[in-house]
Amino acid sequence: MPDPPPLLTLRGIGKSFLGVRVLDGIDLDVAPGEVHAVVGENGAGKSTLMKIVSGGYAPDTGSIEVAGARRVLRGPRDAQRAGIGIIHQEFNLLPERTVAENVHLGHEPVRHGLVDRRAMREHTRSLLAAIGETDLAADTRVGRLGVAQQQVVEIAKALALDARLLIMDEPTAALADHEVELLYGLVRRLQQRGIGVLYVSHRLTEVFDLSDRITVLKDGRLVTTVDTADTSTDDLVRHMVGRELSSYYPDRAAPDDLGPVRLTVRGAGNRKLRAVDLDLRAGEVLGIGGLQGSGRSALARALFGVSPFTTGDVTLDGRPVRLRSPRAAVRAGIAYVTEDRKGEGIVPRQSVLDNALLAGRAVFPARSGHAARTRRVRDLLAAVEVRAAGDDQEIRFLSGGNQQKVVLARWLALDPRVLLFDEPTRGIDVGAKSAIHDLVRRLARDGAAVLMISSDLPELLGMSDRIVVMRDGRIAGELPADATEEDVVALAVGHAPEADR
Repeated sequence: MPDPPPLLTLRGIGKSFLGVRVLDGIDLDVAPGEVHAVVGENGAGKSTLMKIVSGGYAPDTGSIEVAGARRVLRGPRDAQRAGIGIIHQEFNLLPERTVAENVHLGHEPVRHGLVDRRAMREHTRSLLAAIGETDLAADTRVGRLGVAQQQVVEIAKALALDARLLIMDEPTAALADHEVELLYGLVRRLQQRGIGVLYVSHRLTEVFDLSDRITVLKDGRLVTTVDTADTSTDDLVRHMVGRELSSYYPDRAAPDDLGPVRLTVRGAGNRKLRAVDLDLRAGEVLGIGGLQGSGRSALARALFGVSPFTTGDVTLDGRPVRLRSPRAAVRAGIAYVTEDRKGEGIVPRQSVLDNALLAGRAVFPARSGHAARTRRVRDLLAAVEVRAAGDDQEIRFLSGGNQQKVVLARWLALDPRVLLFDEPTRGIDVGAKSAIHDLVRRLARDGAAVLMISSDLPELLGMSDRIVVMRDGRIAGELPADATEEDVVALAVGHAPEADR
């Protein structure tokens, strides 16, 4: 028998906005049961292409075929009728409704003129069973579910409309580490049912774990489509950013580059931390590793006064300090780049400039010096190369990488002595990650002491001059810069690292 036609075939797709070409001549296809990853830097055209496939935008040029038939998608409903579903980063669910009600929202089964709730529940159960999610009850209110289970509901919603192709846009962005493995299993079960997946992600580990083929976009053009088994991370990065992975991380500090001990912590603890002893030197990037919940973020939040230490001592440049609040920490010269950029790091509906001025206005509110501070912040926004229409643009319209640069400019304006970075490149594309890495290393070279938390082991190893690994709220051990991923994981899970490295 002949092979079935691709679920999706794109040929020559092009799109312009206000005369600017954002997609040009994109060819792509997805076979039944295939996971086809789409990668590229921010601005490469991934989001625009996904909106075209899901009916959000109409292409200016090119054609779309679904299961071998030419289609014109005039809106999302046309895409749904064609069997295309999309799972957005931010879910579109009603928290006060049940799983079954969300799954059938807008197309509820009707019997004798009334919603047939029994049929709705039974259909939901069959959909969940088909993807191996038998533990999720159809009557559960969605607001009580965790993020991973809400994602399952979104997938069931798409399957309820007979989706044969699912677009998954950064599906692990909001998931905890253990939930990512659950998603992997779910995607594989979808494959077994013959459902195709267009998988958009910045996380190259996921791309290699899950995908059959990878399409790389750059500046709105197709760079290449490759079989995942025939390529490498180095090749993929080179296609995406135009340089080798070996030059991805800046050079570490030489021994002579390190200054005196800047921050000392002795016997410190609180509700989540116990007996923490730590030294951080000027000019150093100290990496903090460990599993989720090990105390990494709790350490940063304690040092910044969000959840202060209740026992132990902290000294800064040899002088005792009491970090009882973020205001006290900022006045002491400590800056904190939170892992939750959207929830804690920015005010989405304020401008780029207002976001960059937040810390200065909050901690040093005197009117005197405001003009000079504003000039300095504007200079820093230019120095860190924030790409925006202007500093009056609302920050929510910037990419994740540019939002992070604004947060950095905010703290650089205060000349901090210690910088605490918690997952500084989470949700940021490969090119923007490199820019953030360069900025972090430049700050250390200029004499700042940097503490950097990262769940990305290659980043942790590539950026750190030393690595401290945490487990169960304590420091489990310390590793040198030439440590391996296996060394970090061994300490994180409680096994002794390789002796006498």
